Amino acid sequence: MVRSMTGFGRAEVTENNRKYTVELKSVNHRYLDLSVKLPRALSALEGNVRAEIKKYLSRGKVDVYIYYENLSESTAELKYNRELAGKYASFVKEISEEFGVENDLRASRLASFPDVFELIEENDDEDELWMGLKKALDGACEKMVEARKTEGANLVADLIPKLDNLLTIVDFIKERSPKIVDEYREKIYARVREILGDNTPDEGRLLTEVTVFADKICVDEEIVRLRSHIETMKKELSGDSDVGRKLDFIAQEMNREANTTLSKTTDLEISNKGIELKTEIEKIREQIQNIE
Repeated sequence: MVRSMTGFGRAEVTENNRKYTVELKSVNHRYLDLSVKLPRALSALEGNVRAEIKKYLSRGKVDVYIYYENLSESTAELKYNRELAGKYASFVKEISEEFGVENDLRASRLASFPDVFELIEENDDEDELWMGLKKALDGACEKMVEARKTEGANLVADLIPKLDNLLTIVDFIKERSPKIVDEYREKIYARVREILGDNTPDEGRLLTEVTVFADKICVDEEIVRLRSHIETMKKELSGDSDVGRKLDFIAQEMNREANTTLSKTTDLEISNKGIELKTEIEKIREQIQNIE
């Protein structure tokens, strides 16, 4: 199923007195661009997070927000650095004696000096943390994939009628093209008769002129390729995901054929249809930019 690159997914898991919350937001991008924001306690798991997301997504700019809360009783330990506190006190006394100023150092002030007290937290088991985080991450990814599928279905529903309209335009150009040659033949014969009067025109030269004109404006190959590209795109849209790049390439080829058709014609009706053709192709290309 075709998937959009726009989506959102959120999941929350509480396990072993730890709460993990993962939010994913994505928009279209040429490649997979991950921006991961992790709390310090989970920073070592960033590589795991990136690898896991790549199992679900192949394209898009994805912002990943991860929140973590330890719900268990604190296992942190407060450490008193007696040796460092002694050095602080000794240097303060030395300053007092050297400059003849009062030593007003109090215990509360000494305790506030850097690293006199240090809070040491017990390190969590990395494997255990990853098990809980992975469950939340997988849940968020699955919801994002579903959101992308839903949006992808909406894109397909919009694109198919546009492609059918392209076929209608192509059919008009195919039907109109031979009539241009007939009209040109009648016009040139009428002009020659007007000039020559009762004299007999050179049929061979007139036929050559008409043949050159017909070859110059012939768009048979362009019409065949356009129909082929349109039908291929419709087929791809009904298939699996990850077709965005291929569809974009097909749209470029369609636009190239439309440009060639427009440059060859001398007919106002076909010119108008050619402009309409290019306009519809551009609308299709804009929509395709959102497909994974």
